[in-house]
Amino acid sequence: MELAKETPVAITRPAPAQAEPSIQQKALPEERAPLAPRWWIWLAAWPVTAVFILSNAATPLYGMWQRDIGFSKGTMTVIFAFYIVGLIGSLLVSGVVSDRVGRKPVLIPALVLAALACGIFATATSVAALIVARLFTGIAVGAAVSAGMAAVTDVAGPDRKRLGALLASCAMVLGAGLGPLLAGVLSETLPGPTVTVFLVEIALLALAFLTVLRMPVRRPAVVGKGAWIRVPKVPQGNGRQLLLGVAVFAPGITSTSFVLSLGPSLLSGLLGTTSRIVAGAMAFVMFLAATGVQFAVKQLAVRTILLAGAASIVVSMAALMAAVHTSSVAFLVAAAVLAGAGQGMGQLGGLSLLNSSVPGARLAEANAALNVGGYIPAGALPVSAGYLSDAIGLTSGATTFAVVLIGLAVTGGLIVLANRKATRTAA
Repeated sequence: MELAKETPVAITRPAPAQAEPSIQQKALPEERAPLAPRWWIWLAAWPVTAVFILSNAATPLYGMWQRDIGFSKGTMTVIFAFYIVGLIGSLLVSGVVSDRVGRKPVLIPALVLAALACGIFATATSVAALIVARLFTGIAVGAAVSAGMAAVTDVAGPDRKRLGALLASCAMVLGAGLGPLLAGVLSETLPGPTVTVFLVEIALLALAFLTVLRMPVRRPAVVGKGAWIRVPKVPQGNGRQLLLGVAVFAPGITSTSFVLSLGPSLLSGLLGTTSRIVAGAMAFVMFLAATGVQFAVKQLAVRTILLAGAASIVVSMAALMAAVHTSSVAFLVAAAVLAGAGQGMGQLGGLSLLNSSVPGARLAEANAALNVGGYIPAGALPVSAGYLSDAIGLTSGATTFAVVLIGLAVTGGLIVLANRKATRTAA
């Protein structure tokens, strides 16, 4: 079949006897187009995966940069946090712009910026260069989690929204896990540790670029109203669904962010190893759990998924405390796996609630709102834990972080329990 091009299209109204409800008559053209083949839904998720491979590709390389450039654990978490700064800044724009001008005009510049970040990473010799590369990466990821994930849902169509939510969510966490594993293996086994890693990533981004060019999505026929740069929000009446998603997704992604930013330091202290393959493998296992658990629970009620996610985060943080107090690598790996599962379920539950209740014309902005709610604590808390660890020791800093996150996860679970009715929309 001929794939749709990124140009405005005319909407042909159906006969009155077959008219859709009013909300569907106002939907984006891509929702009214014939269903794309099922394989296109999977392929549409590839750009999200490619960008998220970059998002964590630097994780196993931090130890090498720390040794060569010379900076503290606190500075390491600040470098990580600039990724969050870029991401949140991008989310203030990319969701609204994507809903108004289309998915492709947002995704194409994001992929170019991601490739530029790769070039900076490959040649970085200072903290400033690492900060700039992380900032550019964050901006690209912000476009991926808003426009990219909404594009997957658009390609899936209105009758396959739960599949679209599942594949978009899995694309994100699978890419986040592949990045550190790929970087760890390539940097340990091939010459030019950083150059090789990011040249391979540029090639993956090029494939994503070609995918976006051919993706069967169309531009919106009607441009929305309001400011183009604003804090992302959901339509009136969908705030409760957003709250429920953030309540579990936020502590989940904060727990995985801690493992990504300080995991290499914990491994070094527990194992006495600076192996980039080991650090990358731990991050990969964490996000592999986040991917696998979503397929395992996809048939469950969204409320059950969210509650299981909150419980997984609580147990993960208990395992983290056990790991740092007993110097147990087994507990550390368990903490990482459970953190990944918690993020995966919180993310799937949140996306499912939004996909089932938010009109397509506002979906990218709704995705952006969910991620803003998650990434703010994911940036702030690990940075605080990093500096606290510099001041009072890694064991005490990690313990404090774990206690705070247990409190947030328990609170999120209680919010879900108190809002049974709001989760029925995604049943």
